[in-house]
Amino acid sequence: MPAITRLQRMNRGSQFRAFVLRGDAQSKPIDPFLGVDHAWTSGATFPPHPHAGFSAVSYLFLDSETGIANRDSLGNQNLIRPGGLHWTAAGRGVIHEEVPAEDGKMVHMLQIFVNLSAEKQAAPPFVLSLEPGDVPVVHLNGATVRVPLGRFEDAISPVTPPTEVRLLDIALDAGHELRISIPEGHVAFVLPVGGELWVDGQLFNLSEPTAPVDLPGSADRMVVLKAMGVNARAVMFSGVPLNQPVFWHGPLAMASPSALVKALESYNRGDFGEL
Repeated sequence: MPAITRLQRMNRGSQFRAFVLRGDAQSKPIDPFLGVDHAWTSGATFPPHPHAGFSAVSYLFLDSETGIANRDSLGNQNLIRPGGLHWTAAGRGVIHEEVPAEDGKMVHMLQIFVNLSAEKQAAPPFVLSLEPGDVPVVHLNGATVRVPLGRFEDAISPVTPPTEVRLLDIALDAGHELRISIPEGHVAFVLPVGGELWVDGQLFNLSEPTAPVDLPGSADRMVVLKAMGVNARAVMFSGVPLNQPVFWHGPLAMASPSALVKALESYNRGDFGEL
């Protein structure tokens, strides 16, 4: 059976609420992911802020009422539409802002924080974007799987990120199951999104917000997802662990104390740029 991690509830009034998953500093069960926020937002929740040392990834679910207006200090300005994905590899530093495109309309999204290897933390920042229509979709009996990152069956995402990860957005009809193999060398976890989801025979839903983590990857490892009496939605994440330390200071995360000090000095000098 997988290890179980409880999700933290976060509520900032009517404009933002989320279930938050963070990696454990000791066991690191979700490495190379640093954390995931499964969020609903209708206000300017993410004003201009710095990032360094990791990637900030936004994925919008198809049921979002509006998109996210995104801009950064590299000069990028775009709309992340429902069903789309935007990947900001912060590298040595960038300033970033995201706000709902239409105030008062709800965005249903994932904010995903993916670590970068130590050498890539010193690289210039860059972005990757994926439009909703370019996300591969696999239709199976009683299941629909969108593949924004990585591959599933014969579907391969056109995005090649700087950290090897996979993201599957899964919808399961009641009474159906889906068997998913985990790529060799990956560690996986599942985030329940809606309904009642059974993972390897264990029930997960948002009434008791927990997530199965530490699902090891091997050539013959299959994770079985089932929807019993009601439809279910979930996201499966997996990636190759980096097995490196993480030193945080606010939205900066580096692989060593000296690299963190250098990033802070760079930010204070204004080297991250401005919006």
